[in-house]
Amino acid sequence: MTEKNSAKFDALDMSNYRIEQLPNRPKSGFERWMAYLGAPLAIAAFAFLYWFADIPFLNNIGSEHLSGDAVKRFNDLGVEGFSRINYAMLAIFVASIILWITEAIPNYLTSLFVILAIVLTGVTSEKMAYAQLGHPVMWLNILSFVLASMLVKTQAAKRFALWFVVHFGKNATWIFFSFIVINVVLSAFISATTAKAAILLPIFMVVAAIYGATGGNNRNNFGRNIVLQNLFQINVSASGFMTGSGANLLAVSLIIGAGATIGYQQWFMAAFPLCMLIIILGWFVGTKIIFPMKKDEQMPQIAGGMERLKEELVKMGPMKKEEYKAIAIFIGVLFMWATKGYFHNISETAVAFIGAVVALIPYGIGVVKWNDVDIPWHLMIFSAGAYTLGTGLDATNLPNTAVDSAFNALGVSASTPFWVLFAVLTGAMMFSAILFQSKTMRCLIFVPIAIGVAQKFGYPLMSLAFPVALLIEHVYVLPFNSKPAALLYTTDQYSWSDTFKFGLTMMVLSWGLMFLWGETVLRWMGYLPNGVFF
Repeated sequence: MTEKNSAKFDALDMSNYRIEQLPNRPKSGFERWMAYLGAPLAIAAFAFLYWFADIPFLNNIGSEHLSGDAVKRFNDLGVEGFSRINYAMLAIFVASIILWITEAIPNYLTSLFVILAIVLTGVTSEKMAYAQLGHPVMWLNILSFVLASMLVKTQAAKRFALWFVVHFGKNATWIFFSFIVINVVLSAFISATTAKAAILLPIFMVVAAIYGATGGNNRNNFGRNIVLQNLFQINVSASGFMTGSGANLLAVSLIIGAGATIGYQQWFMAAFPLCMLIIILGWFVGTKIIFPMKKDEQMPQIAGGMERLKEELVKMGPMKKEEYKAIAIFIGVLFMWATKGYFHNISETAVAFIGAVVALIPYGIGVVKWNDVDIPWHLMIFSAGAYTLGTGLDATNLPNTAVDSAFNALGVSASTPFWVLFAVLTGAMMFSAILFQSKTMRCLIFVPIAIGVAQKFGYPLMSLAFPVALLIEHVYVLPFNSKPAALLYTTDQYSWSDTFKFGLTMMVLSWGLMFLWGETVLRWMGYLPNGVFF
């Protein structure tokens, strides 16, 4: 941060770490070239695949292996027409992936192109393509932002984070554990990982300064750990909750659409213990092995530093009525999500509707006004495009057709051990995060493939789709892998090699833990009836 060179810069002033105060990370030369070449490559790929390519497995597709919407489209269009929409879907899919990865145009604009292309090429009906903006999971996404806005507007989330650090951050070790608790709690309430990063960044940057890490030439292992641990926890803690991110909700939508059943409770019971185990492992690996802290780095370097955090907490004054109401509404929503099937059968989306409606009621009953609500509509449009792409894939049965062809070419058959399929699919989901810039796109690619593989070989759908979905949130290796990663890199507390070293190590360990989880917990819960190795 350039302001640190100024004599007036106060490293303990939280206002110096607001997002608008942080420098924008310039694109690297490689990223700029990707942006320049993205649009021409996407156009060329679409044109070639749609008009010129001759792909044997897309010619003369039979109806015997189709199901659901694909059967209907096949009956409506016939063999030749169904083959053409598969070519169209493949062309749209490849072109959209190129645009999303290269960021040649804004992601939301790519989504609008996707929706339009799917309609114009006849992959699905207009009604089906446009209806995805009203998908129940889309509504759950929107309503989650309404609920999260309560905690931001009332500053209940900031108060909780400050209070926890001030009361429990007595030494370096307890500071790290304090942020673990804070991140996990916020993940239950806030579905936007970037919002969590924006809330926590000023707090952990002041803590880093107290321990002598102000970035740039004043880096130390405490600073590296406090920022990288928060980046890791912000993302991984979201995996513990079905509502932890929009990508989780998309995975649930795809799994339910394929015929399986999963809700908030099932996701929580399988995913939350795993996410906690990975977070604790990440703390140990980071602070004890990769970036071990010297004794002096574990001691405050600025006298009275924690007092400044206490002053920030005191400035907020006593808890306000709106904060109590916001917390009560959210706890009520979480309770109803957790007790579905025990005390009621109201869907997760309807429960979120109830909470949002109560929060928005005027006359002193609610907590926020509509203008206080921060809904990132560009992300909603992006998600709608991703959902429409998923609808197109479902209508054409393209993932299953492509998987069948690829497996036949590679010699993968019913005799192939299950653990090989498990390793390939979970490994692809995990390590693709190093290259992709969107959790949603990884979800949209690999969850349907996992579903298709399970259906092809007669395995329970959840045996492959669920483990793949549980790895969506591992987006922390490089600065461009996620918005929180890009944001926290601007703190200048660590280098690319630092984040790559820690991130890749945790990816490998987390992938290994997924095998253990599949062989034990997911097996006991019935998702992998025979475990991984059978």
